[in-house]
Amino acid sequence: MKGHVVNLNKFKKQKAKAARIKQAETNRRLHGRTKSERASDALQKKQLETRVNGARLQSAPDSADPHDC
Repeated sequence: MKGHVVNLNKFKKQKAKAARIKQAETNRRLHGRTKSERASDALQKKQLETRVNGARLQSAPDSADPHDC
C-alpha cells in the first residue's frame, strides 16, 4: 500500500491562507464602498420599507392598548 504523504503544517498554512483570503473578500464587500454608495443603499432600503408598510392591508395591533380584542 502506497499512500500520499501530506505535510500537515503546509496543509494548515494553506487552509489558514484560504480563510484569510475569504475574510478579506468579505471585508472588501462590506467596507469597501464610498459614503455616497452607502447613503444610496440606505435611502433605497428606507423607501422599500415605506412602500411595504404602506401596502399592508391591516396595521399591526399595538400591544399597549388593552381594549383591543
